Amino acid sequence: MGIIFIAGEIDADVWRDVLAAELPEIDFDTDFYVWPDRPTDPGDIDIALVWRPPENALSEFPGLACVINLGAGVDSILNDETYPRHVPLVRMIDPALTRHMTEFVIQRVLTFHRKFHVYDSFQRNHDWKEMRQEDTLTKRVGILGLGELGSDAARVLASIGFDVAGWSRREKTIDGVQSFFGEDAFTPFLGRTDILVCLLPLTEATRGILNADTLSQLPEGAYVINAARGGHQVEADLLAALDSGHLAGAALDVFNEEPLPASSPIWDHPKVLVTPHIASLSSPGSAAREIAANIRRIRKGEEPTDQVSLDAGY
Repeated sequence: MGIIFIAGEIDADVWRDVLAAELPEIDFDTDFYVWPDRPTDPGDIDIALVWRPPENALSEFPGLACVINLGAGVDSILNDETYPRHVPLVRMIDPALTRHMTEFVIQRVLTFHRKFHVYDSFQRNHDWKEMRQEDTLTKRVGILGLGELGSDAARVLASIGFDVAGWSRREKTIDGVQSFFGEDAFTPFLGRTDILVCLLPLTEATRGILNADTLSQLPEGAYVINAARGGHQVEADLLAALDSGHLAGAALDVFNEEPLPASSPIWDHPKVLVTPHIASLSSPGSAAREIAANIRRIRKGEEPTDQVSLDAGY
C-alpha cells in the first residue's frame, strides 16, 4: 500500500513531514510518492492526496481506496471525466482553513462597510476628508452558501452586529442568521443584501450564478465579495454592473482564468479589490491529524469522514 501526492503547486516535503509525525506506522521513505514519481506497480497505491490533479492522473491507480483533497474546492476533480467514481472523495475540513476564510470575509466586509478602500484613495491623493459612517446594525450582509465556511463566516459577522442572512439549497439553523433556502427564496435574499459574499461550491447549478440578472436584483450601491471560485462569476456582467454604478465595489479573490492575465481590465478597475486566490490556504499542521485519521479508517476498511457527494458536487 502506498500514498501518491499529486499537488504540483504545494510543497510535498511539508506535507510528508507533518503526516509522518501523525502516522508513525507508515514508512514515508518507501511508501510515499510525489507525482510524477510512482511505484513500479501503480496498483500499490491506495491513497491519493491531491490538489487540482492533472486530468487522467487518478485513473492510473486501479487500487485506489480514497482520494483526499488538500483544499476546500473539489470542482477540478469532479470535472475530470476519467475520475474513478467508485472511489470515495474526501474534502478538506480544516479548522485553520475555516478560520482563515472567515478572517478574509470579515476584513473585506469591514473594508466596504467602513469605506476603508475609499480612504485609501484619499491618502494617495493627500485628501483629508470624512465620510458618513453607517451603523453596523443596519448593514445587511448575505452569504451565498452555508456550508462549513459560509456558516462560520455568518456566525462571526452576526456576532459583531451585522444583519446577516444566508442562502442555501436547504434550510439552515444558525443563531443570529436568517435562513433563505431554495429557488423561491433567492430573489428575496438578494433584495435584502447590501454586501453579497459568495462561498458556494462550484457545481453545474452554481456556475455563473454571479451574472447580470443576479447582480441587478441586489440593491443599488451593493458590494460583491467572491472568495469561492472564479466560475461563479460572469466577469463581463460584473464589470458592467460596476461601470453602471449599480454596484459600488467588488472584492475578488478568484477568477475564471488564474493567474489573472496582465491584460485583464479587472486589475486596474477603480472599484475592484484583487487578491491572488489567497482567501484561505490549507494549513498542513492543522489538517494532518484528520487526514491521518481518515487514512487509518480507510486501511481498516471503514468509511472515511467528510465524503463528497459526487452527484451533488460537494
